[in-house]
Amino acid sequence: MSIIKNIPYEWLIGVRYTRAGKRSGRNSFISFISLISMAGIAVGVAALIIVLSVMNGFQKDVRDRMLSVLSHIEVFEPGGSLPDWQRTAQEVSADREVIGTAPYVDSQAMMTRDETLRGVMIRGVLPDQEPNVSDVARHVKQGSLDNLQPGDFNIVLGGELARAMHVRLGDKVTMIAPQGQVTPAGVIPRLKQFTVAGIFDSGHFEYDSSLAFIHIQDAMTMFRLSAPSGLRLKIADMQRAPQVAADLSRMVSDDVLIRDWSRQNRNWFAAVQTEKRMMSLILTLIIAVAAFNLVSTLVMTVTDKQADIAILRTLGASPASIMKIFMIQGALVGLIGTALGVAGGVLVALNIDVIVPFIESVLQVQFLPKDVYLISELPSDLRWPDVWTIGGISVVLAFLATLYPSWSAARVKPAEALRYE
Repeated sequence: MSIIKNIPYEWLIGVRYTRAGKRSGRNSFISFISLISMAGIAVGVAALIIVLSVMNGFQKDVRDRMLSVLSHIEVFEPGGSLPDWQRTAQEVSADREVIGTAPYVDSQAMMTRDETLRGVMIRGVLPDQEPNVSDVARHVKQGSLDNLQPGDFNIVLGGELARAMHVRLGDKVTMIAPQGQVTPAGVIPRLKQFTVAGIFDSGHFEYDSSLAFIHIQDAMTMFRLSAPSGLRLKIADMQRAPQVAADLSRMVSDDVLIRDWSRQNRNWFAAVQTEKRMMSLILTLIIAVAAFNLVSTLVMTVTDKQADIAILRTLGASPASIMKIFMIQGALVGLIGTALGVAGGVLVALNIDVIVPFIESVLQVQFLPKDVYLISELPSDLRWPDVWTIGGISVVLAFLATLYPSWSAARVKPAEALRYE
């Protein structure tokens, strides 16, 4: 009882108005509308948390698959070759963020077998150093990256590329280099047969369908290069790649270009960020609609409680106290709705790998066919800063929705309100 005595009466009355009244059906209807507003806020908050978590999961999944083939940072010379790559490797390795380096050769070529012709990106690598900068060796499903030996002219193809060309381990493919050989009869394209020594599957269609690995010495021979194209680097925290790239540009003595993974795929990441922002805006509008339903709820409450307001005013309650009562009522609805939405959204986002398969088994459907999306599970990456931001926006919107009805209640004149009572 002593605790209740210490609670301001504005809080006690505001909480009481939130509950359904027993004296009239009108009170019950107002409380029902309040519950609908609360449920709308909860659904909007939960939907926004779940959708953003799934979008973050997709982005993380695609990024990880992309970086299993790409490197975090590339150092290359504008002329197309990096003669003293060993010295450059020593210079960049002085940065504590750099944990792995490997030389590479990048070029484009045509690949043919029987009547099938494909354009491919050829990457020359050192098999013993490539694991320092990428996970390609772990993604080789058939054969091995170690089968790439200088002079053997072996090749490791992406799984989609191998299927498109109808080749298996041990089959021969013919590579056509874009740099032709000038003869008295004209320019003759340079051809070379390669033996398929491995097939990798990174899970990223773009690379699985267009990328092939050969030994770096074979690549320099094929494309008539005197040195590797550059260096590929792996750093401790890939999120810091732009900052590390900027630091390395001041450390390297040669005239080289340095490019991080976010710049290599700038258009894709920009599209994803734009999509996330637009989706967040749309779902925030759902929360806003539910929050501003509180306006109608509180206006109805003020109209219904005018006699109570007048009595409180005659007992000495100030307009500020009356305004506080209805702000407390609306804020409680917003806080409870937000708390329920956050709890539900976090629960679903953390267990989406269990919930989605259950729904698929019940409905006998598959939301993500692997042959279409290349993934069979719905990814989720719950980020707590997003959760707190969403909850904060919801509470602020609910609070803003209480201002006008509360101000209207504070302006009720006791004599006019009691005239017909």
